[in-house]
Amino acid sequence: MHKWETLSKLTKAGLVAVVRAISAEEADKIARACMEGGVGAIEITFTVPGALEVIVGLTKRFSKEGLLIGAGTVLDEETARAAILAGAQFIVSPGLSARTAQLCRRYQVPYMPGAGSIEGILRALEKGADIVKVFPGEILGPTFVKAVLGPLPHAPLMPTGGVSVENAGEWIRAGCVALGAGSKLTAGAKTGDYRSITELSRKFLAQINEARSKLGQ
Repeated sequence: MHKWETLSKLTKAGLVAVVRAISAEEADKIARACMEGGVGAIEITFTVPGALEVIVGLTKRFSKEGLLIGAGTVLDEETARAAILAGAQFIVSPGLSARTAQLCRRYQVPYMPGAGSIEGILRALEKGADIVKVFPGEILGPTFVKAVLGPLPHAPLMPTGGVSVENAGEWIRAGCVALGAGSKLTAGAKTGDYRSITELSRKFLAQINEARSKLGQ
């Protein structure tokens, strides 16, 4: 899949499920639950034990079904390259790594570094970020996005942290191109309640689509 196709699919779906599981088996079940709820993109963080093996497994099982598999908490170019070779279709970092940005451009894989200031967002865009992760979202909030898009209306922003069903629409109305949802979406995995993840996925997407329709998108 070409880079522009991945970005188009990711932004069209509007939701990236951020998976921080305790095992490969749990990550697999979360991915399946999210997909059944309509989620089109899964981010496997490198805090998951055996994250590379999880990415390989999910890619083999779900990529043909249209699920985008990405890697998160990528701190350096070595990890990014390993993730891409394992099948990751996009790379997410908590902060900007210029060398990781360069590597992702080389492989034509979308790169989404985190930033929490307008200076950080500008630097990420200058280094070639395809989407800038607004992080930590629970501290910055949708009003931060509105403020940034005043002078930078072209900035593609996606919050992670504190994104919930209750505020999903607010983030979209503020101007975000997509949302990253972690524990607010996947918490049910801790008790084996994967059905709740599927139900929450549907609710998230409903809020995103409703907000977008009101914006005429």
